[in-house]
Amino acid sequence: MADRLLEDVGAVLREAAAEIVVPMFRRLDETDITEKAPGELVTVADRRAEEFISARLRRLRPGSVVVGEEAVAEDPDLLRHLRGTGDVWLVDPVDGTSNFAAGRRPFALMVALLTDGVEAASWVYDPLDGTMAACRAGAGTWLDGTAVRATAPAPVAGALRGTAMTRFLPADFRRDVEAGGARIGELLPGQHCAGREYLDMLTGTQQFVLFWRTLPWDHGPGTLLVREAGGVARRFDGAEYHPADDGRGLLVAVSEEIWDEVRSALLGS
Repeated sequence: MADRLLEDVGAVLREAAAEIVVPMFRRLDETDITEKAPGELVTVADRRAEEFISARLRRLRPGSVVVGEEAVAEDPDLLRHLRGTGDVWLVDPVDGTSNFAAGRRPFALMVALLTDGVEAASWVYDPLDGTMAACRAGAGTWLDGTAVRATAPAPVAGALRGTAMTRFLPADFRRDVEAGGARIGELLPGQHCAGREYLDMLTGTQQFVLFWRTLPWDHGPGTLLVREAGGVARRFDGAEYHPADDGRGLLVAVSEEIWDEVRSALLGS
C-alpha cells in the first residue's frame, strides 16, 4: 500500500490506540465512565483519544475541520460541516464504547475524510487484533496493507451469514427481521461495535449487516470501505448512504445480489 495519506492516518490511529486507548482497557475507574445522554456512555479514553486524533489530523491537513463524536455531543452544529466545503474529518475515537467500558471486546478507532462533502477516504482499526482497513474513493480497499475485495458467494437462500442490530429496531419491525433471518441463513445479534462488523465483512466472516441507527461516525468510515471493496451500502428504500443524511435504517452487503436477497428476506420488499 503506497499511499502516504492512508499510511499517515493509520499511524495516527495506531499511536492513539497504543498511548491512550489500550492502556486504559480494563483499567477504568467508575469516575472514568459517564453518561453523555441517557444510555450513551463516554469514557475518559474516548475524550482523550478524540483530542489526540483531532490534533494530529489537523496537522496533516492544515485548515481542515474535525467532526468528532464527543465534540458533536457538546456542539451538534458541527454536523453541518459534513456537507460543507474543504476537508472534513469524521472521527469515532472508540467505537464500541459500551464494550470498552465493560472490559469487553471488540472496539475500534475510526476515521473518514470528506472533501467538499464527498467521501474521499476512510480507516477502521481494531487495536486488540491489529487489523487495519483503509481505502481511497475510487482506488479500492486495503486490509493490513493488502488489497482486498469483499467475499461475495452466490446468494443462495438459507446459506448467508450476517448481523441484524435488532436492539434498536421497533418491536414489530424486529419480529419481521428475526423471522426473515430464519430464511436467509445465520442471523447474528451483533457485537455492539460497528467497526468490527465492517471489518468482518471485509474478511469474509459475514456477508451483510443491518443497522437501525445510522450515526455518521459509526458508519461513514465502514460504508466507504465496503463500497470500495465491491459492496453496497444503502438505506432500506435503496437510497445510497451518506453520513450527513438524517434517517433510520441501513443495509450493507458485500454484493448487489446479496443486498437484494437480504432486503427481500428481512424487509419483505
